Amino acid sequence: MIVELLRALRGERRDREALQARLDALLRRYYAPRPDNPNQPLLFPPLTDEVPEPPPPPPPPDENQKQRGKTNQPHGRRQPARELRRDQRRYELTAAERLCPDCGQERREIGVDTTHQYDYKPAEVFVIEHQRVKYACKCCEGKVAIAAKPPQPIDRGLPGPGLGAQIIVDKYQDSLPLYRSEARFERLGVTLPRSTMGDWMAAFAKLLKPLYRLLVEHVLASRVLHTDDTTVPVRDEKQSTHRYGRLWDYIGDADHPGVVFDYTATHARDGPATFLKGFQGFLQADAYGGYDGIYTGSGGTIVEVACWAHARNKFRDAQDTDPERALAAKAWVRKLYDVEDEAKAEIARLKLTGADAAAVFLRLRQQKSVPLLTSLCQWLLAQKQQVLPKSPSAAAINYVLNQWEALTRYTSNGDLHIDNNLSERTLKLIGIGRNNWLFVGSDQGGKTAAVLFSFTATCKHLGIDTFAYLRDVLTRLPTQPADCLAELLPHRWHASRPAAQPPPP
Repeated sequence: MIVELLRALRGERRDREALQARLDALLRRYYAPRPDNPNQPLLFPPLTDEVPEPPPPPPPPDENQKQRGKTNQPHGRRQPARELRRDQRRYELTAAERLCPDCGQERREIGVDTTHQYDYKPAEVFVIEHQRVKYACKCCEGKVAIAAKPPQPIDRGLPGPGLGAQIIVDKYQDSLPLYRSEARFERLGVTLPRSTMGDWMAAFAKLLKPLYRLLVEHVLASRVLHTDDTTVPVRDEKQSTHRYGRLWDYIGDADHPGVVFDYTATHARDGPATFLKGFQGFLQADAYGGYDGIYTGSGGTIVEVACWAHARNKFRDAQDTDPERALAAKAWVRKLYDVEDEAKAEIARLKLTGADAAAVFLRLRQQKSVPLLTSLCQWLLAQKQQVLPKSPSAAAINYVLNQWEALTRYTSNGDLHIDNNLSERTLKLIGIGRNNWLFVGSDQGGKTAAVLFSFTATCKHLGIDTFAYLRDVLTRLPTQPADCLAELLPHRWHASRPAAQPPPP
């Protein structure tokens, strides 16, 4: 009886620990940031009774020491940008103040002390009056002719290109819901109901759809493609609660820059399989099972590349129940990222681009990452025999071993990335907006969002002024010839702009 009680106690304790680990992982997923960056510490570290030791003194600065991430920006007040309008206000002394206190003569001007200050003026909504002049013949009754008006983004619609571009940027880049845009326009003296602006967004997405198809073709021509997906609530009048659709992002490589989104009503494999039809190259994504059929069905034309950030997160979830193994695995992953940092530092030092930069990544990965991966694989196989089959540590180890070929594929090509964080960061655009506008009105609204998100995300990805791009494109699209439509793709539009003048010394 004692033996049976002890066995039952061990089983209950093991089940309780597994349930607690799953609960902690679920709460962390919903309420805590996702540290895909291995350098990011926990916001609230676990409480311990031990008194923390004082940190060691920082080492002396070394010019050759490698730096992770971006370098610090210089502090202090900077000169305003040259393109900003200047409102010059000159302050002079009165005639009495200009008199010298010693000799009484008038002092002459010897210079001007200039300081700068930023100020702000609210945006302006103005009205364009399209005046179409009519003509008639004095001799003949009738025969009236009227001047034609240039085609507009929305035929017989109120919004001009600038207003449409501003509403798109507000919602699909700055995550501003339409009811807040409605309140902002009311403060500017114009009434624009949110329902009307919603109809305008659908009309603008329909206008941009041919250009969106060209952007999809451009991105799918990439040799390396990043992808991921996230949920988006969809309002359904047939149900008492909303349902969930999916927005998938696809990011092209350096030779085919661009970001496109695709909306699907479900999480089924049919969505990405249809979108990726005809794609050939490397597909970097997470371990979603729906991609397995795409890889096998492509006949080897689509090659799987996994993400080490996802693999590291599995061991992070197991850290509470098995800290020794979890920390050891995370240290191995940290060493893999050290190799990536070393390659980036060498590329920045030598100012390499394109194939030369890829060659540096490939050389260092073959020299340093491959031996680390070999030792990590041997360690994981040994630890697999020691952990409980249903423990979080076993789940993390099995995840890495099952994805081992895809996880190590990045070492065979310098154009590949060690993780899929580029796609994860792009999806934050959806996550932030989802907290503000809450849901999309229908499946058609999800498709509208996919089109408009594609252009705002691409402009952000390329560092383009989204408002300037959309205003110009919405102006030119109604009259742009079909064979010249590719000139309006974001990367080509940006390349055709005149280069900005350098700031004054």
